[in-house]
Amino acid sequence: MIKYFLLLFSITMFSQGYETQKYEVVKQIENVEIRFYPPSLMAKVNSGGGFMKLFQYISGKNDKNEKMAMTTPVHMTNENNKSTMEFVLPSKYSLDNIAAPNDKNIKIYNSKPGYYAAITYGGYSNSEKVKKNHSTLLNKLKAEGFKTLNDKPIILSYNSPYKFFSRRNEVLVEVDF
Repeated sequence: MIKYFLLLFSITMFSQGYETQKYEVVKQIENVEIRFYPPSLMAKVNSGGGFMKLFQYISGKNDKNEKMAMTTPVHMTNENNKSTMEFVLPSKYSLDNIAAPNDKNIKIYNSKPGYYAAITYGGYSNSEKVKKNHSTLLNKLKAEGFKTLNDKPIILSYNSPYKFFSRRNEVLVEVDF
């Protein structure tokens, strides 16, 4: 019985079939990718409790009481001690058919297309890992002659907090390509 419980627990916790934001790798430089991101429909919140607010929105706290699938990655930025969290919304939605949030702090918008340099790292993310990987990314871009359009890191998290192994996190910066 315990074996079956552990198997079921493992399947539930370690498999994720989430839709992932689309991008195209246009250049690879060792462990750094230069990517093109087409526009994506995003839900953004600039206030505390961002994850819960966004999760409640996709869980049906919207004008249609509609549940939406979770997608990856979750985007996080921190500028001037103001943190922002963003969910990529499922690709079947557009500004014309998406449910409006009940929470006034949540903004729905189409991201602008752009080129971003990305570096991937594993484990649970923390400020030291972000700082180290951001520095590595900027140094690699400088050495390769790339101009950044914004040096502020965008942190992407692809996994549920319950996934313990093979976690995927990334730091991105916008580049001129």
